[in-house]
Amino acid sequence: MQHPQAPHALMRKPVLRRIWRIVLTVVCLAALALGGRLAHADSDHDHDRARQALQAGEVLPLATILERVAREHAGKVLDVELDRDKEDGVVRWVYKIKVLAPSGTRLKLQIDAKSGELIAAKRKD
Repeated sequence: MQHPQAPHALMRKPVLRRIWRIVLTVVCLAALALGGRLAHADSDHDHDRARQALQAGEVLPLATILERVAREHAGKVLDVELDRDKEDGVVRWVYKIKVLAPSGTRLKLQIDAKSGELIAAKRKD
C-alpha cells in the first residue's frame, strides 16, 4: 500500500522550481547589467579618444569623410567605426565604413582618418 505524500512534499517541487527560476533570472539580469556597464564604459573611452584625436588634428571630422564617401560611392552608409590600426609598426587612425550600394552589393571601406585617402575597399555580393 502506497502512502499518500504529504501536501508540503508535493508543493516543494514547484516552489523549488520557482526559486531556481528567480535565482537564475537575477543572475542573468546582473550579468547583463554588468556587461552593459563595461561595454558602455569602453564605448565612452573610445568616444573620448576619438574626440581628443579630432581636437588634436589627428583625424578629419566624420562629416567630411562621409561627404567624400557619398561623392565616390553611391549607397547607404550602414556602419562607421574609427579605430587605431597598427600596420608595419605604423599606428594610424582609420575610418572603417560599410556601405550598401543601390545594386545590393556591400562595400567595406578603410579610409585614412587624417588624410581622407582610401586605404582599401572590399566588395561583397
